Amino acid sequence: MKALQTAILGCMLVAELAAAAASEVVKIGFASPLTGSQAHYGKDNQNGAQLAIDELNTRGVKIGGAPVRFELIVEDDQADPKVGTVVAQKLIDAGIKAMVGHFNSGVTIPASKLYADAGIAQLSVSTNVMYTRQKLKTTFRMMANDDQQGAALGRYATQQLKLKRFAVIDDRTAYGQGLADAFTNTIRVAKAQVVKREFTNDKAVDFRNILTSIRKENPDAIFFGGYDAQAGPMARQMKELGLTIPLLGGETMNTTKFLQLAGPAAEGHIASTPGAALENRPGGKSFADRYRQRYQQDIGLYAPYFYDSVMVIAAAMQKAGTTVPAKVLPVVRNIRHSGVTAEIAFDNSGELQQGLLSIFKVSNGKWVLQ
Repeated sequence: MKALQTAILGCMLVAELAAAAASEVVKIGFASPLTGSQAHYGKDNQNGAQLAIDELNTRGVKIGGAPVRFELIVEDDQADPKVGTVVAQKLIDAGIKAMVGHFNSGVTIPASKLYADAGIAQLSVSTNVMYTRQKLKTTFRMMANDDQQGAALGRYATQQLKLKRFAVIDDRTAYGQGLADAFTNTIRVAKAQVVKREFTNDKAVDFRNILTSIRKENPDAIFFGGYDAQAGPMARQMKELGLTIPLLGGETMNTTKFLQLAGPAAEGHIASTPGAALENRPGGKSFADRYRQRYQQDIGLYAPYFYDSVMVIAAAMQKAGTTVPAKVLPVVRNIRHSGVTAEIAFDNSGELQQGLLSIFKVSNGKWVLQ
């Protein structure tokens, strides 16, 4: 009987140890705007990251031979730089092993210094070039930057559309201004003209005064560096004022919300998106189907990039055989990962080695790849 009791106790101990090992939690930080006018971006970002977390946990990932459970630690940075740095420190104090986010360049850049001080890898979709030009060893960008995107849009507008006269508006965010500057530099090299340069902010909804001033200059197109919450009303007001010219913008305009806000006035407008079109990527359709089934909605825009960010981190941890940030970091820098959005590999500054871009145009109420 005593031997049986000893055996039972031994089995219980083994089971408890196995359960303890299986319950080891790997915390991945996440931050985006989850309230306010940009909350739809943030929720889409969160959905993509959470889908990756859930799929990893379903697979039963092991790191260094031990089973782990991933957990997404979520914070709302409100698209505010001050809130973003508070959130960053909160995530670091919570013991995250890596970071996916932030979303807005103006939030990502100041927060990145905190992750760098903590030695934590940060994978972000923020496109302002300064993010990876700070010479921090922890910053990685998951899509093409503003210089690449602005240049691609500028070349498309001047070479494909043969446009010569442009009005340029930006929302004075790090993202919007950086993109507008890159676009402006590119079209000037092509001998096109900026007939009017204006700015607004990322809370505005009435652009009639700006557009009336622009109309007097008779441009061939308007470029807007900013978000869909402004681009949608801008497109509608352009139509009201008789400005029947294309509105050009970056990936933050290439959304369902822009179509909803602009209504019929969305037709014919053009936006770029970093990365290959999802339908052209191996696994892209499958990801879209899984996302739709899980959340009962279509992808907003950035979910695949946040999904890939989590998967890159997990792959690096598995390859490193540890979750210790200092040991994971160099593996992330040298990773080769076939993601939903791209063949992911980084250069020495943390930029994607292949920062692809796609151009879309609204046709019959839908964004269509050009």
